Amino acid sequence: MSRPILCFGEALIDFHAEGFDDAGFARSFVPFAGGAPANVAVAAARLGEAARFAGMLGSDAFGDFLLDSLRRAGVGTDDVARTDAANTALAFVTLDARGERSFSFYRGPSADLLFRPEHFRPAAFDGVAVFHVCSNSMTDPALAEATREGMRRARAAGALVSFDLNLRPALWPEGLDARPLLWPALHLADVVKLSAEEFAWLAVDGEQAALDRLWNGRARLLVVTDADRPLRWFHPDAEGELPCYRVEAVDSTAAGDAFVGGLLSQLAQLDGADRLDRLVAALPRLHAALRFAAACGALTVTRRGSFEAMPGRDEVAAFMETHA
Repeated sequence: MSRPILCFGEALIDFHAEGFDDAGFARSFVPFAGGAPANVAVAAARLGEAARFAGMLGSDAFGDFLLDSLRRAGVGTDDVARTDAANTALAFVTLDARGERSFSFYRGPSADLLFRPEHFRPAAFDGVAVFHVCSNSMTDPALAEATREGMRRARAAGALVSFDLNLRPALWPEGLDARPLLWPALHLADVVKLSAEEFAWLAVDGEQAALDRLWNGRARLLVVTDADRPLRWFHPDAEGELPCYRVEAVDSTAAGDAFVGGLLSQLAQLDGADRLDRLVAALPRLHAALRFAAACGALTVTRRGSFEAMPGRDEVAAFMETHA
């Protein structure tokens, strides 16, 4: 087992639509534990990593459900804070015929928005291999600063810092250009993961301009996924692409989080300040790590839910043996 992976941000309840009437409205919604950073923590734990989650949950029944779900998945919860000042966030998820999801968020004000730097335990970053965040904790100014402070503390402790854009426009004020608010966090990350749509959105002045700006920060590896189409990876001195697995999708809700969890499980095994440079220099090892992450994502879309959909390491290995 590698050193711990600490994931920070929101955990929430995903209510998935089930059974539709003649007008296309859901007859019921079934609760699943979710939230992007929480999903990544579960993905890493299911792969045998020492994963922990840090964030704020409400002192309500949904918070109890999430805390129990994290623990049952093998995720450490010593870094979870609770509050009675706000409720746990909710999201309602609907899927189209191809398993693509859309979200309706019931978030603000919610408990995850109330996390502040003082809620990090003094020893939270001791021995951590990777600290992971996403943009969902950047939508509120005070929470965004807590997120950046966590990134700075993780770096000072010697951890890799991972950032998944995971853009959810519905969580941002209407009409606001979020790009200027996200670049400070992008510049604090060693590893950045984007979807193809997010890369296009971020690269408003062209891909090369976005890459040049990213390399002005700490980043040494950018990975851009595009469903089952080839993924692209970038380093300041190299770039490439890799084909991905094709499967019949049932639910894509946690696919990106499963990919990130798989990738971080590989990166957590690396040591040294130049670990990402050495990984890129050893191209077969980089490709192996990306294939493993892609297999985690592919397996996840064949199942319903988020926590429940994350595969174990043996499942991933078997999948990779039987799928080109």
